[in-house]
Amino acid sequence: MKKYWLLILFLGSLAACDGPEPRHPKERKTGSFIKASVERNKALLAKEEKLIQSIIEKDSLRTYIASASGSWYYYHQKNEASNVFPAPDDLVTLAYNVVSLTNDTIYSGEEIGIIKYKVDKEELFPGLRNSVKLLKEKETATFLFPSSLAYGYLGDKDRIGVNVPIKSTITLLKIEKQQDSIQN
Repeated sequence: MKKYWLLILFLGSLAACDGPEPRHPKERKTGSFIKASVERNKALLAKEEKLIQSIIEKDSLRTYIASASGSWYYYHQKNEASNVFPAPDDLVTLAYNVVSLTNDTIYSGEEIGIIKYKVDKEELFPGLRNSVKLLKEKETATFLFPSSLAYGYLGDKDRIGVNVPIKSTITLLKIEKQQDSIQN
């Protein structure tokens, strides 16, 4: 009889070693909000790209180039004598403006002034950061940016609203190569 009690006690202790059973969530997240947000952003980008394409089609005087980052641009002044583009860490001096796609001035070049920018190391709106690397010294080009490359869903919290595509004329005045980029 003593053996049976020991066997029952042993089996009972094994059953008690299961540990606590995990709680299951009452609600399951489906990710539908994220999916809806992605779809909304895709639709917005398609609408903005259609608007930009219509501007390009109407402008028969200029040849537009599509950049790898998603903007379109044309040159006002091209520097054929140089083949030097800004690299990360280079210090560039530039001037730019910000205009709506209907040519309403948002920030004039005079208002912004001439700025010095360390390539890929300082905060500018994404389209400007990418565009600077496409220009050589003494080149001027006008870029058309969808809102995702401009000021995005926040705007600039001043004059540029939510999801506003913009146009910007950028002049790269000077490139100061940094020692690291010269060695590469």
